[in-house]
Amino acid sequence: MLQTLEVAYGPQTAVVWLNRPDVRNALDPRMIAELTETFMALGADNEVRAIVLAGRGKAFCAGADLNWMRRSAQAGDAENRADAQTLATMLHTIYTCPKPTIARIHGPCMAGGMGLAAACDIAVASHEACFALTETRLGLIASVISPYVLRAMGARTASRWFLSAEAFEATEAWRIGLVHELCEADRLDGQINELLGSFMLTSPHAVAQAKRLIRDVAGAPIDAALLEETAARIAEQRASADGREGLASFLEKRQPAWVPQQDQ
Repeated sequence: MLQTLEVAYGPQTAVVWLNRPDVRNALDPRMIAELTETFMALGADNEVRAIVLAGRGKAFCAGADLNWMRRSAQAGDAENRADAQTLATMLHTIYTCPKPTIARIHGPCMAGGMGLAAACDIAVASHEACFALTETRLGLIASVISPYVLRAMGARTASRWFLSAEAFEATEAWRIGLVHELCEADRLDGQINELLGSFMLTSPHAVAQAKRLIRDVAGAPIDAALLEETAARIAEQRASADGREGLASFLEKRQPAWVPQQDQ
């Protein structure tokens, strides 16, 4: 039974709520384990085509739980490595989830919370959201979340925020690419629902393959091997069941089979 999360299901969608509002949804070992298990389960659930990650209360996620940090400071090297590896596994599970993932950000989104947002495919934030990589103020570094945050904002931009630990506003998060869309707080759910509606028009198989394509091709040298690989992938997708259905529906001027009945 989930203790730190709530999962709310909609038509072919799921919203995963971080549910520790009394500590601003701070990450602790229990929440990390539950996020890993939940995203693995949702990724394998054929009834779920898109996932939203959101926070209860006044914050999206304020980073690591203070009690967890206190215990980590007293732990040995092996225990600290194992502890960090569970966080790394959780973020990678979200990042590699075959379903499109959307971070719904309001209020503080700090440190590990930024890792959660960056691990999702899309981030939508309210104008009052605020962000910070606070680790250096605590004598730490944003190590485990760095692959995802660097991917989102780029190394040059990251230099300021990783080093200075300054807080920045939602408009800056949008400017540097950490956040895709901004809206007023009362429009946040409506904005996300529009995105979810768009995903209902897409092939689940094609979306999963597109996610894998982005991960594999980003940063790769454009050489003969990459040209061969990308050609092979589109050839495989064209011959897939969804590829054939998509083309047939286009030629027959009808909606493809994956579009829900109410959207046709």
